[in-house]
Amino acid sequence: MKRSEINAIMRDGLAFLKRMNFLMPPFAHWTPAEWKRKGPECRDIIDQQLGWDITDFGSGDFDRVGLFLFTIRNGGAAGLKGKDGKNYAEKIMIVRENQLTPTHFHFKKMEDIINRGGGNLVVRLWNSTARGQLAKSPVTVAMDGVQVQVKAGGTITLKPGQSVCLPPNLYHRFWGQKGKGKVLVGEVSRVNDDHVDNRFFDKVGRFPKIEEDVPPLRLLSCDYPAYCMPNICSLRSR
Repeated sequence: MKRSEINAIMRDGLAFLKRMNFLMPPFAHWTPAEWKRKGPECRDIIDQQLGWDITDFGSGDFDRVGLFLFTIRNGGAAGLKGKDGKNYAEKIMIVRENQLTPTHFHFKKMEDIINRGGGNLVVRLWNSTARGQLAKSPVTVAMDGVQVQVKAGGTITLKPGQSVCLPPNLYHRFWGQKGKGKVLVGEVSRVNDDHVDNRFFDKVGRFPKIEEDVPPLRLLSCDYPAYCMPNICSLRSR
């Protein structure tokens, strides 16, 4: 993706969030120059992979296959092991009409996907086999506390205010329903680690390869090692 495209998507997303009355945390608005002046007090933002995350999954066509995300809060591996650590995460996402997020599941993360407003979100579901294939068995999920069953590869539609709970190892893909407009999507989950906890059915690139044709408007979380002060960029090895 070109940096100019990412900047344009970010501006468009910020305008949509404003229309939806969704307020972002202060660090969402820090410029690269402001990041250069930050110190160790901001280390949690980097270590927990908080912030902007815009990807085309290597498709080269963001409108067709892509996702706008911002990780608002997150814990780490330690939070899942002990009672004192943060063991939850929250994201806000924007999904465009017919914009596909590829088929995937999470090895450890359970998540609630919530339609916070705008259009309708369509979610296609499959159980996974022991070998990581698409199972042919019916899928049962909880939509706002109500058990719903669909056939393998069947869909559910989340209208504004509705949600679904997706357990680990459940394949899913989603998109905004045509003719209904962009969807503001919330995610509340266990600790999120997009570097190791995603299993995509087809080979994709989770993070974009960026062509730096213009300076970044805001840093993506994958930009931190290149732009932040060395004393706060202590990302654990991948």
